[in-house]
Amino acid sequence: MDYKDYYKILEINKTASESEIKSSYRKLANKYHPDKNKNDKAFEDKFKEINEAYQVLGDADKRRKYDNLGMNWNRHQSTGGTSDNFNWDEWFQQPKSGRGRQKSSGSKGSYTKGDYNTYREFFSRGGGVSDFFERIFGGAANETHGFSQEQGYYKQQESGQNLDTNLVITLEEAFRGSVRQIQTGDKKVEVQIKQGVADGQVITLQGMGSTGRNGGTSGDLNVKISIKQHTKLERKGDDLYVEVWLDLFTLILGGSAKIKTFSGTIKFNVPPASQNGKLLKLSNQGMPKYNKPNEKGDLYIKVIAKLPDELTEDELNLVKALKELRKKK
Repeated sequence: MDYKDYYKILEINKTASESEIKSSYRKLANKYHPDKNKNDKAFEDKFKEINEAYQVLGDADKRRKYDNLGMNWNRHQSTGGTSDNFNWDEWFQQPKSGRGRQKSSGSKGSYTKGDYNTYREFFSRGGGVSDFFERIFGGAANETHGFSQEQGYYKQQESGQNLDTNLVITLEEAFRGSVRQIQTGDKKVEVQIKQGVADGQVITLQGMGSTGRNGGTSGDLNVKISIKQHTKLERKGDDLYVEVWLDLFTLILGGSAKIKTFSGTIKFNVPPASQNGKLLKLSNQGMPKYNKPNEKGDLYIKVIAKLPDELTEDELNLVKALKELRKKK
């Protein structure tokens, strides 16, 4: 029987602390886990060897016995001794009734894939431990160490997938903010829509995607916002544009007018001699800025002249007189 160097297997020094042992074990076990390296016998053997080493070095009593054995083995080896003439008997664990490794038919230490349902069962049956471990420490590996199901290391953790979905909202919802409920898979999720959200913007809901496996984190849900076109308002960035029809006289003489917005009714001034199609700017009356609800863009009002449908004879005469006056200028 050969001596097994568990410190070398876990790639640590003999003075390694408990946390260093655990950290190295987790790193190596994840690297050589059968779920990552399916159908690779070399990786599977390495995985078993790593677990066996942790069974010993991760247990204070086993580690103490192993270190004492190691000192005697090194002293024996330094004088030219070999495995064949080392006194193993004083280190052997006395077998307990009903215990001991169960071997499958075939060569020593071999096992048949499919003889066990899980790696936990495999290790608890002793199929994953060496002669060295069994003879020194007595039989099966301890289920409190290694890739046990209870610890969450038995199965490789897998993060859930991210999911993508679309949500159509109105321009008013984008202006005021909103809460919408959407269905994703078998669950309903609330989406908080902040003021000023943009068309095409993606809202990420962490942990609302597919559920992770074996204790892995859930994926995210990415909600892409689509804003329906408004019948009167046009949005450009944080600014809003709207057309307002005003009578000819207000455009010529100037005055005031009103417009109804998402914020309420706003009164605005029309300068005298305003040309048809003129843009009037109302500062800080546009869309709220995303994540800055106290700041807004601007509202641009395009004034359109509305001509009277019918003119009386006196009104027509006045218009004609105005026309003649304009000719004389």
